[in-house]
Amino acid sequence: MKTMKLETKDQIKSTPKPRGRPLAFDQDIALDQALHLFWTHGYEGTSMAELTEALGINKPSIYAAFGNKETLFRKALDKYLKGPVAYVSAAMQEPTAKKVAAALLNNAVEVMTNPQNPSGCMVFQGALTCGQGAGLIQQELAGYRKHYEAALAKRFEQAKSEGDLLVNADPLALAKYLATLHQGLSVQATSGASREELQTVINIALKHWPNLSS
Repeated sequence: MKTMKLETKDQIKSTPKPRGRPLAFDQDIALDQALHLFWTHGYEGTSMAELTEALGINKPSIYAAFGNKETLFRKALDKYLKGPVAYVSAAMQEPTAKKVAAALLNNAVEVMTNPQNPSGCMVFQGALTCGQGAGLIQQELAGYRKHYEAALAKRFEQAKSEGDLLVNADPLALAKYLATLHQGLSVQATSGASREELQTVINIALKHWPNLSS
């Protein structure tokens, strides 16, 4: 009769435990789908039911991969800032204030009216559609807008010191003006304005830009 070999305590401890079940979906593709939903409907306008349907996974899988809805939104927003609107950082490096403004506005309209993207700007639209239940997200989006304006003001201050802007130019006011134009273009794009229509607005704004050089 064959005897069974008993494992010692040390052998039992050293036996590797089976690993958890790997995620059965591509997280990057799922994050793209979440980004599309949040960009289209805003944070509060996107329900967990819509997310599970679009991503093709259940709530536990979403929580395991991305955390809660707030965390998922932040990850999607980070992907948006590093992807579709990565042009902002590059535009700040343009040699003149007018070229900074032109690069920002032209690229913004290109992204906002691209048929492969949802209309408008995710940061502006997301903040406008947030209610009291999403106050923290609204504050964070407002913070991004303020940071954007502050970066513009700093760049225009530099332009003024370099003699690229008029002596009486107000960098803070110019930053607010450009950010307001950007936000207005977003609203217009969401309402169905074409790229050509928005380009005429940009042309008028740049025509009256208070610069000394082009």
